[in-house]
Amino acid sequence: MKKLGLWIWGVRTSWHTEDDGEFFCPDCGGDRSYHRRTGVRRLTVIGVPLVSRGSAGSVIECSACHRHYSAEALLRPTTTRFSAMLREAVHTIALAVLTAGGSTGRPAREAAVGAVRAAGFSDCTEDQLLGLLAAIVADEGRYAASQELGHHSFAEPVDACGSWLSIELHEALEPLADHLAQLGRERVLLQGAHIALADGPYLPAEREVLEAVGRCLSLPIDDIDRLLAAAAATTG
Repeated sequence: MKKLGLWIWGVRTSWHTEDDGEFFCPDCGGDRSYHRRTGVRRLTVIGVPLVSRGSAGSVIECSACHRHYSAEALLRPTTTRFSAMLREAVHTIALAVLTAGGSTGRPAREAAVGAVRAAGFSDCTEDQLLGLLAAIVADEGRYAASQELGHHSFAEPVDACGSWLSIELHEALEPLADHLAQLGRERVLLQGAHIALADGPYLPAEREVLEAVGRCLSLPIDDIDRLLAAAAATTG
């Protein structure tokens, strides 16, 4: 407030809440509810708003610490959303590797189920994965019509994951890569490598899928080659 003659004047911002939701608050360090608020600056005299002085813009206000952030704060996923993204990524990678390498090898199937459970789908079963594989195979039309689904027997592995899984890899991994440090992205790739190596050396199609996983995770090709070679050497 300033004095102008006998008048006391100043500029005050009045805020209007437009909507709300949940976000990851950088200051609180966790998921919090927020209010999206738009402000209008007004000239006040003796505390009474009189004349508009323009917009104060829009802010994201944390309902816990009451700090203001720009709209970019909503781009970071909440902890709950990030965990779901990671689960979906590992699940999609497991399906892609099994599709590329065939699912007749029990060690690979068991490794895939273990990876998916560890990622958060604790109730995942081998039958569930095989059911999804059967649907993918039928959709892509890449396997022979004589699949013995009752015995979990599939035809020979394909040259690479089909178009559906290719799209799924991009959709599941590229958004995740924006929020993972390189070490985290490397660990996600290695989970796929361990599934592929569970029943022997990489098949060409498995290697192709894993390279696609690495690219979707924004890993340099030299790092992809290094990680896949290190995983193979350790398993061997």
